[in-house]
Amino acid sequence: MKYVVLVGDGMGDLPLAELDGRTPLEAAATPAMDDIARLGELYTVKTIPDGMEAGSDVANLSLLGYRPQEFYSGRAPLEAAAMGVTLGPEEVAFRCNLVTLAENNDGRLTMEDYSAGHIPSDEAAELITALRAGLGDNGVRFFAGVSYRHLLVMPCAQEAPATVPPHDHTGKDVSAYYRRYLVSPALARLMDGARRILAGHPVNQRRLQRGQRPANAIWLWGEGRTPAMPAFQDLHGISGALVSAVDLLKGIAVCAGLEVLDVPGATGYLDTDCEGKVAAALAALDRHDFVFVHVEAPDEAGHHGRIDEKLAAIEMFDGRIVAPIVEALRRRKDPFRVLLAMDHYTPVSLLTHDRRPVPVALFDSRRPAACGAEAYHERAAAASGRYLDDGEALYRCFLARRSAEP
Repeated sequence: MKYVVLVGDGMGDLPLAELDGRTPLEAAATPAMDDIARLGELYTVKTIPDGMEAGSDVANLSLLGYRPQEFYSGRAPLEAAAMGVTLGPEEVAFRCNLVTLAENNDGRLTMEDYSAGHIPSDEAAELITALRAGLGDNGVRFFAGVSYRHLLVMPCAQEAPATVPPHDHTGKDVSAYYRRYLVSPALARLMDGARRILAGHPVNQRRLQRGQRPANAIWLWGEGRTPAMPAFQDLHGISGALVSAVDLLKGIAVCAGLEVLDVPGATGYLDTDCEGKVAAALAALDRHDFVFVHVEAPDEAGHHGRIDEKLAAIEMFDGRIVAPIVEALRRRKDPFRVLLAMDHYTPVSLLTHDRRPVPVALFDSRRPAACGAEAYHERAAAASGRYLDDGEALYRCFLARRSAEP
């Protein structure tokens, strides 16, 4: 038996007047996902435990069958694992976004863009190099990642503030959150120093000349220390692999002992190499019985409030990820099960994540259920009446039939 998890990050949404009261998932053309829902079992699943933030880190741990309440220690340590960065016992990692802040005449700061206009990785690397040269001392370490997503490691500071994700505050006044950093002398030096270094950097000067948003500040968040997680194989009894463009997901895979499938053209946006991801996932099934395929593009569109891009991302996921993977699985001799999911909602009207339970469809090639669901979307899942309280319950359903296999 082969087990495949297909995740469209942030696909869930709310009904929109622009779509005649439908969600993007309802309005998009998704024949492959709809077939899985009609021939499988449709559920709603609680991926965000009570009291935890509605983040992709927590939610994707749930979609791998882990209990975030027990194993989650922060987003940045997972990204550190993906980048091969080892944290010392007295070190803490922060996710380090390159962002665009706008300063008003009265000194108030607005989060103009949490991604600095989705700055390219080569330009971002130049900026991180400059920050490393100007601020990287006394145990402070900067590591360049992908696009706007980077990493900072520093000695654990007792005065470190409670941080917030920048994508939760697009277009909003973040002055109060910024002032929290200034309470810590070490963090104040980094945050204010970064603004000084970035303001006059040639990369930003060129971006401004081209009419692009400058990466004029860093935003530190998702702090934590290395988590202690059991291996996925020890937890579920099968080995596996994961493919994603996002360091967070790769870091979860590293910590879970899953093989990380690197696809050079995987970007996390609409220009991602879907065909490369599909080929890598199918090849991994020759080595493992489990593969997890993650696509970030719907989430990015939600954060930017772009209905058109979210529709395009959902249809891309359906037509270029779900359809070819399921078609290829049908041609193989092995029976298979597919778990079709999203980690959380990212409504375009909210520009951030929402914690409500998500639609999940389970399909078994040996026993099509024909449960009568009309399609794969939020409304149909709610109407199914099937509800699972966490990722553990989801995996009991997903893997339940392994012991009964011939």
